[in-house]
Amino acid sequence: MKVVLLQDVKGSGKKGDLVEVSDGYARNFLLPRGLAKEANAQVMNELKSAREAKAWRIRRETEEARAAAASIGGKTVRLFAKAGQGGRLFGAVTAKEIAEELKKSFHVDVDKRKIVLDGDIRAYGTYACEVKLYAGVSAKIYVMVGEQQQ
Repeated sequence: MKVVLLQDVKGSGKKGDLVEVSDGYARNFLLPRGLAKEANAQVMNELKSAREAKAWRIRRETEEARAAAASIGGKTVRLFAKAGQGGRLFGAVTAKEIAEELKKSFHVDVDKRKIVLDGDIRAYGTYACEVKLYAGVSAKIYVMVGEQQQ
């Protein structure tokens, strides 16, 4: 019997897969537990439309990420912090602060976990970092840390 899996089933397949299973396994285990639906024309159409919707959503998100990468790629984010002697900061400039400044300056909303720093920013200067916007889409930005005016 051909069934479409509604959830991942160990030994049979992943969610959304069309699999051939024995009649008894389908009738006694998969169908009563709601793990699968019998593959008929309606279920196959639903599966096809769900796959198309997922592909469309991925294309749209990739295009949005590429547009955002083009708008911030190579740009410099300016942050100001207090420091002690020798230009060493009190604390560090974090990815959260960089994400907030990106949103304020360039109107691009980036999750702080998507900002990759080589190390902690603990001194004045300019640092390069990478912003991973989507799978395979990233932009390189520069973070310039300057002295805070009193």
